[in-house]
Amino acid sequence: QVQLVESGGGLVQPGGSLRLSCAASGSIFSINVMGWYRQAPGEQRELVAFITKGGTTNYADFVKGRFTISRDNAKNTVYLQMNSLKPEDTAVYYCYAPGVVTTTRRSDTYWGQGTQVTVSS
Repeated sequence: QVQLVESGGGLVQPGGSLRLSCAASGSIFSINVMGWYRQAPGEQRELVAFITKGGTTNYADFVKGRFTISRDNAKNTVYLQMNSLKPEDTAVYYCYAPGVVTTTRRSDTYWGQGTQVTVSS
């Protein structure tokens, strides 16, 4: 099977920066799309950004100009560089990879366990 492992979350002051990473491992043939969702307490889970294998990106309006998504295809790893963080960015951030194709050509969607990001003074 496929696993997504996130890292990089933590506590940061407003205006600070964090970089999240998510590495996919397992019997992977290809991963076209990787991205990030986030969920604050009592709120709906929302899309933050995604990136395709070819480098096409999409961002939610609330992070444009502050966050940058990137990936290392050789490592099956996606990153989220978060700058100018605000208290409202506080949430659990989840890595996701829809339509991962395994070596047996099975296609499934995978989610990471989530990493906590807290922006507070």
